[in-house]
Amino acid sequence: MEKLFNITLQNRKILYKFLTSTPKEQLLKIPEGYRNNIWWNIAHVVVTQQLLVYNLSGQKMKVPSNLIEKFKKGTVPDGTATDEELDSIKAFLFSTIEWTQEDYEKGIFNNFNEYTTSANVTLRDVEDAIAFNLFHEGLHLGAILSLQKTLVKNQ
Repeated sequence: MEKLFNITLQNRKILYKFLTSTPKEQLLKIPEGYRNNIWWNIAHVVVTQQLLVYNLSGQKMKVPSNLIEKFKKGTVPDGTATDEELDSIKAFLFSTIEWTQEDYEKGIFNNFNEYTTSANVTLRDVEDAIAFNLFHEGLHLGAILSLQKTLVKNQ
């Protein structure tokens, strides 16, 4: 599990760099042919990790419910991001993974509600959820790279 946490943190460093080095206007822009933006993808990754690991384990999520509702699966960007939201997600990129690792090592994830993802992967325990989350984050990093490439090309 240590390796999965480490890979996730490395991915989060890449997401943090996008979040801090991309102008806000570009973070929020939805290019033609796309349904979301860089900002939504990054916030969605943070929220989904909480839903997959904490919520499915019956644990209290560490991300506020307003962010969960705004960025969970099935949502679409509303074209806005407050400075408070940006700062929260920047902090949650790292803290959520650190907390998850600490809580995993404490053994708090002893219950799990089995769940089949939209990718048709059945998660049976928290280890499955942590592994699937890494796959999910990789998909969204790919989407972000595609969005960035399109945005740069269209400047």
